[in-house]
Amino acid sequence: MNESPTAPRVIVALDVEDSGRALELVSLTSPAIGLYKIGSRLFTYEGPSIVREIAKLGASVFLDLKFHDIPATVEGSVRAATALGVAMMTVHASGGVDMMRSAAEAASEESERLGIERPLVVGVTVLTSLSMEDLSRTFGSKGAVRDVVLHLASQARESGLDGVVASVEETRLIKDAVGVDFKVVTPGIRPSGADAGDQKRVATPRAAREAGSDFLVVGRPIIGASDPLKAAEGILRELKEA
Repeated sequence: MNESPTAPRVIVALDVEDSGRALELVSLTSPAIGLYKIGSRLFTYEGPSIVREIAKLGASVFLDLKFHDIPATVEGSVRAATALGVAMMTVHASGGVDMMRSAAEAASEESERLGIERPLVVGVTVLTSLSMEDLSRTFGSKGAVRDVVLHLASQARESGLDGVVASVEETRLIKDAVGVDFKVVTPGIRPSGADAGDQKRVATPRAAREAGSDFLVVGRPIIGASDPLKAAEGILRELKEA
């Protein structure tokens, strides 16, 4: 069995539309969770202020805006996100080596300039909602999903990124090919017996830990639960028992 020496950190995805509900979820789950994902949905509704409000509650933010543009534009976006004080952020690995390198350098330079801790910058490889058929239909790719993921992960490492976002199906392959210190953030986490929703490459917390994931992103199983704290504690317990 390939187990991670320590349990991966759980990130709660705040996939909601208003700050009131987002802050309520942080308050409810913060006894167990300290890191929260803000994606394009919540950020578009509330803007940078939601990051500051969550920080006031003593929690950290994973800003998942998947920056993907020319290098200079992404560099500016990463500098802005770093100045906001986020703990982690995403760029699209498909943006290319120059774009990813600009992102990594911007995070280092801006954090040093401000005298704050450097945020992790991770590259999104292939969305967990996409299958091999989707890749073929959209990009004309003939290779397996894992081949595309490994190629993008290697480029991300070469560019100076801290890790990638990938499904549990590719996590162990990435660790073996790119290095165990290269972070893997795994979305599509569902407790045993939970519905997969719109995700096509999902995994249980136990499977993700055994594969070597460093961070697990969990949304609906926690924020959609009648008792979000109890749901979060259940996932942490499943990880501990793995």
